[in-house]
Amino acid sequence: MSFAYPWMFALVPLAVWQVLRASKNGGLAVASVGQWGFLRRGRARFLWLLTGLELLFYLGLITAMARPQSGSTQSIEETEGIAIELLVDVSSSMDRAVELPDRSSKTRMEIAKELLEQFILGDGDKLSGRSNDLIGLISFARYADTRSPLTFGHKALAQIVRNLEIQDRPNEDGTAYGDALTLAAARLKKLDDLQSSEASKRLSDIKSRVVVLLTDGENNSGSHLPLEAAGLAKQWECRVYTISLSESEGFGQTGENIGEPVYTPSEEVLLRISDETGGVFRRATGYESLRSIYEEINELETSRIQTRNFEILSESFWLPLILAFVFLGIRVLLNSTWLRVTR
Repeated sequence: MSFAYPWMFALVPLAVWQVLRASKNGGLAVASVGQWGFLRRGRARFLWLLTGLELLFYLGLITAMARPQSGSTQSIEETEGIAIELLVDVSSSMDRAVELPDRSSKTRMEIAKELLEQFILGDGDKLSGRSNDLIGLISFARYADTRSPLTFGHKALAQIVRNLEIQDRPNEDGTAYGDALTLAAARLKKLDDLQSSEASKRLSDIKSRVVVLLTDGENNSGSHLPLEAAGLAKQWECRVYTISLSESEGFGQTGENIGEPVYTPSEEVLLRISDETGGVFRRATGYESLRSIYEEINELETSRIQTRNFEILSESFWLPLILAFVFLGIRVLLNSTWLRVTR
């Protein structure tokens, strides 16, 4: 309980003085009160009630003028999530073995699946998971396939990632990430239609659109060129992060290129895609470097969470005001009937 105008209580002494002063006025001067002793056994002994009720009236009125208020604080968490399309190369070249830090080996596909799952669900370390984000999955070899639409069901999505398999059929092998990027950008663009047609709070919270493209080769299949797809992604405000799986660090060794990165023609295309769309390009040569890339993307694309505090106030001045007039009504009733005094 608090008061909007607590300084109003400074009027209490004035009200008490006024009531006490008024109760002493109008008395009858007599030489002795001995002959009035019988009054102590009559109604006159309750005349102090009139003074008390008048005092309670003023106290209630002053309390109401001080505006008593009761309030509570509520917190609302506002989250701005991200829509992410994960693009994964499943061509036959992803079957190549990669040596792990413990000297064991896994295929590129196995490493990619493991780190994609950690990126989605988190690993309790630097990869915190994407619980507030809408995530979809597209795989590609010669053709681009939607493995999962954009969804908040991340556990089911992680299971789909675990079930990814390399496409080793000769008639379906290849690398068509231009088609995959075009499909991903189109699906992210359709979020505008979903947000305007559905009363979905979580969809309305999506403020950013991201594509994470993982490949180990150059685009050699499909209907859409990579730079054409990049133009669509840029037009539809989608940032594209490109990751190239490579066997070497690719740094210059002679002349002016000493210590500078040297990109293959396919990596030059990936670099240009990321530059044009506001993303970044990274080269991964093994498990640790690929993990660090997903950690970097995880930090760059963070969901914005904002907590807003609201104080809700409830006015309670009406209660002392009602009580004040109840006391006043009782006083008037008693003063005009049972405790009527003739002056």
